[in-house]
Amino acid sequence: MSLQLPQDRLDAIVARHAAATAEINTATEAARTVELAKELSELDAVVAAIAVWRQAQDNLAEAESLIADPATDAEFRDLAYEERDAARTEIDARAREILIALLPKDAADERGVILEIRAGTGGDEASLFAGDLFRMYQRYAAQKGWSVDLLSESEGTVGGFKEVIAEISGRGVYARLKYESGVHRVQRVPDTETSGRIHTSAATVAMLPLAGDVDIVLNDSDIRIDTMRAGGAGGQHVNKTESAVRLTHMPSGVVVVVQDERSQHKNKARAYELLRAKLFDLERIRLDSERSADRRSQVGSGDRSERIRTYNFPQGRITDHRINLTLYKLDEMMQGLVLDEIIDALTAEHQARLLASEGIA
Repeated sequence: MSLQLPQDRLDAIVARHAAATAEINTATEAARTVELAKELSELDAVVAAIAVWRQAQDNLAEAESLIADPATDAEFRDLAYEERDAARTEIDARAREILIALLPKDAADERGVILEIRAGTGGDEASLFAGDLFRMYQRYAAQKGWSVDLLSESEGTVGGFKEVIAEISGRGVYARLKYESGVHRVQRVPDTETSGRIHTSAATVAMLPLAGDVDIVLNDSDIRIDTMRAGGAGGQHVNKTESAVRLTHMPSGVVVVVQDERSQHKNKARAYELLRAKLFDLERIRLDSERSADRRSQVGSGDRSERIRTYNFPQGRITDHRINLTLYKLDEMMQGLVLDEIIDALTAEHQARLLASEGIA
């Protein structure tokens, strides 16, 4: 049985696409042109799928008419059966594609993110692994044409990071990286291990969607601002100038520190951006916890303490525990070359659960 689609909604989408296409051809304001171009880019694929789905419906009706007609000769009847089967396959494929496009979208999907990576259990090895993860995301971002700006770092004693915070900017960053939040576990033999024993360490990753002034309104009376000398690399200038900025949001207790820029003014602006992202994330978590049905439809619980993935270096294996996906492509993974494969699988699982919650298998 083919999937049922809401015809009135499909008609509205096609009509809106036609209206936006007509308007963009006559628009004179640059801002409006950009807005329409973005809308059209989001509608193009679903409108094309609707056109193919409707053509397949016509093909199916024509084939069934030929099959039902006693005057159809044997050769044409065989062709009609083939056309009918092909049309049914096309209808089901395009219907699922359209239904996925109609699923509720996360309003934050098109935003950039604040990436936070913290070394967990495992001492120096955990710091090294945190550095490996950060470089993996840097490489992945470079492949996507996104920019990565370091906000704050605390280096490990033998390399890597105890903590590193960066902003990843670009279109659709959060949509691709939102499933990366959680505990990433590594199993490998550290360079300092003389007996060849495999150690298990961990690092925690958080992907926070960037928030704007409209999303989170900050009152000056709620924020304490402290300045201090930046630590870590940076030379004499960093050590002698109080360029680092710490913001404390009194109502929530959230504290952020930014020290990467030499300018206190720039660090302050970045700190406010980071604070907004953290408060926005807290509000999203609060709302998610109130929507039990939505929580059940998500991949994983969203809990930062949840172990989501294991990187086993001796076996060259990556396992994502949420969908029981195992790949033997660890070297490529650390170069950022396999992450799309895992993200696509996680996205497909999420969409399947949403469809199931709508009663669509």
